[in-house]
Amino acid sequence: MSDTEILLIRHGETEWNLCGRWQGHADSALSKRGIAQAVALGKRMANEQVDFVYSSDLERAQHTARLVGGRSGWSFDLMPELRERDLGVLEGLTTDEMLEKQPKVYASFCADGPEYVPPSGESFRQFADRCFLAIETLANRHPGKKIVAVTHGGVLGAVFRKVLNIGLDTERNFLLLNCSINRIQKAENKWNLLSWGDVAHLEGMDSLDDS
Repeated sequence: MSDTEILLIRHGETEWNLCGRWQGHADSALSKRGIAQAVALGKRMANEQVDFVYSSDLERAQHTARLVGGRSGWSFDLMPELRERDLGVLEGLTTDEMLEKQPKVYASFCADGPEYVPPSGESFRQFADRCFLAIETLANRHPGKKIVAVTHGGVLGAVFRKVLNIGLDTERNFLLLNCSINRIQKAENKWNLLSWGDVAHLEGMDSLDDS
């Protein structure tokens, strides 16, 4: 069986990314730079043959998918399992607002490990399991194909940890950049990391790291 490759693309920069507001399942429009990032990525992806394209159903990911795929005539299917982590009562707040309005929840979110579930949200463990199940589903659905998944920084981080077998409670030391290309491969039931954080197409345009 041929290897299956998945290109994970983080959505373009949003207005909330710029002001440090945590998004989760809440949504924010792409910023002017985020739109430019997605257009630049679209120019690059026009030179790459892909077989299937999926997107998170959140609008910031869908907008990115439309912009990236417009040049190539992509059609894409929505996959809610590619959504960002549900942050519950912390969604839509900046860190300063969390410290003011939800100090106990924020403290637990930071200190209580991957099993902690913020009120009305999901734990990092639940989220990571959801993300990797989505990736496995795509690989099993389209074996031997090249698949694009337009998604979110948190999803990228969870998948990176799973592929490299890094503990969910280990401090992050890798980048999760807006409109980056991140390639993973499934070969003989083993996942491999091919490349990560590729933003060469942005040609010096800033790309924010996920918080």
